[in-house]
Amino acid sequence: MSEQGKGSASASAAAPAPGSDTYKGWLFKWTNYLKGYQRRWFVLSNGLLSYYRTQAEMAHTCRGTINLATAHIDTEDACNIVLSSGGRTYHLKASTEVERQRWVTALELAKAKAIRMMNDQSDDSGDDEPASQSDRSELQGTLKILVSKLDDLSTCNDLIAKHGAALQRSLSELEGLKVPVEGGEKIKAVNERATLFRITSNAMINACRDFLDLAETHSRRWQRALQYEREQRTHLEETIEQLAKQHNSLERAWREAPTLASTTPSAPTTNKEGSARLLKEEASDDEDTEYFDAMEDSPAFITVTATDSSQHRRSQSNLSGASGGQPSDWNQDNHMSPSYNDVCGKELQPRRQRRTHVPDKPNYSLNLWSIMKNCIGKELSKIPMPVNFNEPLSMLQRLTEDLEYHELLDKAARCDSSLEQMCLVAAFSVSSYSTTVHRTAKPFNPLLGETYELDRMEEFGYRSLCEQVSHHPPAAAHHVISQRGWTLWQEITIASKFRGKYLSIMPLGAIHLQFHSSGNHYVWRKVTSTVHNIIVGKLWIDQSGDIEIVNHRTKETCQLKFSPYSYFSRDVPRKVTGVVTDSGGHAHHILSGTWDDKIESAKIVQSSRGGSGSEGKQKTVYQTLSPKLLWKKYPLPENAENMYYFSALALTLNETDDRVGLTDSRLRPDQRLMEEGRWDEANSEKQRLEEKQRAVRRRREAEATDALDEGREYEGYQPLWFHQRRDSVTGETNFVYKGGYWEAKEKQDWSMCPDIF
Repeated sequence: MSEQGKGSASASAAAPAPGSDTYKGWLFKWTNYLKGYQRRWFVLSNGLLSYYRTQAEMAHTCRGTINLATAHIDTEDACNIVLSSGGRTYHLKASTEVERQRWVTALELAKAKAIRMMNDQSDDSGDDEPASQSDRSELQGTLKILVSKLDDLSTCNDLIAKHGAALQRSLSELEGLKVPVEGGEKIKAVNERATLFRITSNAMINACRDFLDLAETHSRRWQRALQYEREQRTHLEETIEQLAKQHNSLERAWREAPTLASTTPSAPTTNKEGSARLLKEEASDDEDTEYFDAMEDSPAFITVTATDSSQHRRSQSNLSGASGGQPSDWNQDNHMSPSYNDVCGKELQPRRQRRTHVPDKPNYSLNLWSIMKNCIGKELSKIPMPVNFNEPLSMLQRLTEDLEYHELLDKAARCDSSLEQMCLVAAFSVSSYSTTVHRTAKPFNPLLGETYELDRMEEFGYRSLCEQVSHHPPAAAHHVISQRGWTLWQEITIASKFRGKYLSIMPLGAIHLQFHSSGNHYVWRKVTSTVHNIIVGKLWIDQSGDIEIVNHRTKETCQLKFSPYSYFSRDVPRKVTGVVTDSGGHAHHILSGTWDDKIESAKIVQSSRGGSGSEGKQKTVYQTLSPKLLWKKYPLPENAENMYYFSALALTLNETDDRVGLTDSRLRPDQRLMEEGRWDEANSEKQRLEEKQRAVRRRREAEATDALDEGREYEGYQPLWFHQRRDSVTGETNFVYKGGYWEAKEKQDWSMCPDIF
């Protein structure tokens, strides 16, 4: 933590008390080039210089400490002090040279004392019980301080004895003089009090000496106890770390194990789910009772599964009635087993044979820190990155991966109940994160004007088109039309910051989904993605935050909470919980699951107010039917760990297609070279494309300047397939599809496409 810089400021330091081991006062400390010098409260004690923002912070928050025993003290000018120790440097400034000199004197004395203490400690090697350097220094330092204080008290005692004896002699001489009787009695009383004072001071000195002897006697016992506590703490940390690693290994083994296919599609659960449920409910006499933790920042609730059979049948009949003309459709969907997605996959097999693998990822080593250390605080899109950190897909293709579980929207389009439809839409919004759990590589930043199409009209009834509509800030527009009753569109701007230890990726922009038959219009936004262990350790991704899905036609809402991952949390990792409410705020469904595995829905049949939670808030108790599976993640393809952990859909996204537009990501040369394993050529091609894009941008800027000088209007860059419109629902201005792409593809007329590759 090196903090350097120059400037002017003023400060006031407290004058040191004679013989004091602690020195405190205000100084100005250099922070950065934006804030310059800032006033801080400094405390010099036991060879350590610590600082705080205010004096009140001394009780709880230290902002930094430097050990003077190994520090170098320097003075730049009349008022500056520079302290450096290892990689830490403090630039301090006093208001006057006198105050600066007081601090320098105190620092030099403290440094000399700290060095003496360290040398004395190194000479003391008779302790059979090993203790750490810092603890021995602290103990020896405490004893030294006690000895110093005892010496001061002894000196004071000698002075008291000397002056007391003189006082008693003087009083004795006064007694010998001829004075009135009353005066003699007073002199005698004063003499007795002086004697008592001397005796008391001697007793105090003896008590201090006894205390010091006792402290020296027990010093080794303190060291042994401290060493034992440190060993226990280290052992506990190692145990927790080992348990966390075993937990992760078990998770990976469970995910990689082949899923047992259920022979009966309508079976309520598999054996694995049943065993998990039994483990979860061992402590309960009621096998059907499940409890869910309350959500933070939302109405707290507990759910209890209904066990009364008549009530269960009555609730099912009501649910069927709510489904209108398709009473069995929702019930069948609710009784999906984990093999449901496999069944759906068989029913929706593509007519065209798609590729099932890409070339294995080469094992190239690269020092990440050498590249990233100069990029802290910058936008990720502005950092020049080699392809070694990429995966052979563009951000437009990653955006298209949201459609992996499009069948959830096909099913939602058939729902007559808007609340049941909301549950499926919520499951779809969560499913888009399932592919990110192992995908730690960075997608290619699209070039301005780059497009990506995914035409699955014959297989699955939908067509998708993405276009990079802005470069700074990077923004992509996406439009999907389905013959099965829905349209989805979004404009996503990626805001990302590298913070040294982790990378935060914040998608900005709303996602719109409209169903053709009902006119239900849903809007939601994405949560924040965080990439951890950027510098040290294995990279891993977490999703955290809240999603609010709103049906703007019915005003129904769904609140989803993505809980941040923690080794020490009792919750299931990557947990997602949610509540579906109607326009009046009444809850109808509870959602639960994980964003990397599955989402379940439980219909609420009764609610009541429960007891207070840990924060004093009253919880709502929801009685629900048994949870029904809405969505479950597809298993990864074989050998996925060597193919960038691509899903089955991701493996097909970059396969060649001769009919796509000239700006399609499939035709991007650096991305294609990387996929083929030719990374050195890919890096060279990536630099060429980026320089070409910069040259085009400079040309546009020059044209804009010329137009301004000539008084003409300059339109600037306009996307080819999208244009800006004000959304009637959210009131925001965003890019929407203006048409023409699929017609151009039909005619194979791409003359309007710019040359970006």
